Amino acid sequence: MFFKQRCLLFFTLFAITTLLKPVWAEYRQEYPLPTPSIPDSLGVNIHFTDPAPNRLDLLAAAGFKWIRMDFSWSDTERERGVYNFSDYDRLMEGLRRYHIRALFILDYGNDLYQHGAPTTPEARSAFCKWVAAAVTHFRHQGILWEMWNEPNIGFWQPHPDVNQYADLALAVGQTIRRVAPDEWYIGPGMSGMDFGFLEGCFKRGLLQYWDAVSFHPYRDSAPETAAPDFEHVRQLIQQYAPPGKSVPILASEWGYSELYPGLDLEKQSRYIVREFLSNIANGLLLTIWYDWHDDGLDPHNAEHHFGTVFNNYQPKSTYLAAQTLARTLDGFVFRKRISLGSPDDYCLLFTHGDQARLAVWTTEALPHPVQIPQLTGKVVVIGLTGARFVVTAGGNGLNFYLTNEPQYLVPTHNTAQSFGTE
Repeated sequence: MFFKQRCLLFFTLFAITTLLKPVWAEYRQEYPLPTPSIPDSLGVNIHFTDPAPNRLDLLAAAGFKWIRMDFSWSDTERERGVYNFSDYDRLMEGLRRYHIRALFILDYGNDLYQHGAPTTPEARSAFCKWVAAAVTHFRHQGILWEMWNEPNIGFWQPHPDVNQYADLALAVGQTIRRVAPDEWYIGPGMSGMDFGFLEGCFKRGLLQYWDAVSFHPYRDSAPETAAPDFEHVRQLIQQYAPPGKSVPILASEWGYSELYPGLDLEKQSRYIVREFLSNIANGLLLTIWYDWHDDGLDPHNAEHHFGTVFNNYQPKSTYLAAQTLARTLDGFVFRKRISLGSPDDYCLLFTHGDQARLAVWTTEALPHPVQIPQLTGKVVVIGLTGARFVVTAGGNGLNFYLTNEPQYLVPTHNTAQSFGTE
């Protein structure tokens, strides 16, 4: 009898698994992780669930295809065991109209169970029940669920603790895989490139559950300086990932305030494009710019000046730069970086079918000439915020001045094959 019961259980589980796999695969094909294409890899942080009229129009017109937003435990469970997701229902309804996907951050504590981060067994259990309700309610809507925001700094109260965080993240991973196994789950959304914290997460086995690794590579230096950090993350993933599992990386938050040392609005406008482009070249699936709009008016508060639009929602040149990137390379996929002879000079090839376009800039302070031998005939040059002019390549290619402001080269005679692509 016992043998028959075990056989029956085995075949039942086998049948369920066999039936679920096509559904899982179908959903993840319909809503895959982002790709290194424009604008699929571009996103922005927001701080609202119920936007004023036309706000989403403006956001969508910039070309952003992702938003990142806190999915607040304390706001959606105000009475024990009673969940109200109506605010996020409204947000999702608005996003669907513009074909924008959501990255929701599962955060923070809830004083109904414990003050600060949920570290007691009761609070962890309550958090997981809330997660189960949330991912079930919003299942199959293309959401990326991120485990907390910057748990390696003060957002994990009373103080950061990688093992406490891992205890919760593992429990959440097990919960999601039990109730909605095809939902995307990522983490840790850490502040800066805190490799010690990241390795602590990996040692605890979180790569078994995470579909991607997220981080916030803030810095005072230029976006291109993050490349070695990304490579370090990949090395750690390779060391700790389960055999055969590929775990991609993404920047789920990163921006530059106009009030950072050495920055201003003009430089912020250059950096948003260079951040998006260099991250794509470095293999990041998604970059979420912080922030969508200026959070205040204080001329001395750096936190008030990260936005792509001003506090009154008038577009900055930062917005126009992002919009020009999205429109110029709409539908184009990154193929390779073309060497121009200096590691400080960038020439990124994007293709769409047989079409080819280049994004070019330098990290050097002063403009200087380069030669791009692959280009022939007339080339349309599109500036940072959309200004256009035409140049003509000579017999040896195009002689062109690079600046630290990204420009786009649209050849009228060259095909993708001209650059060695298939």
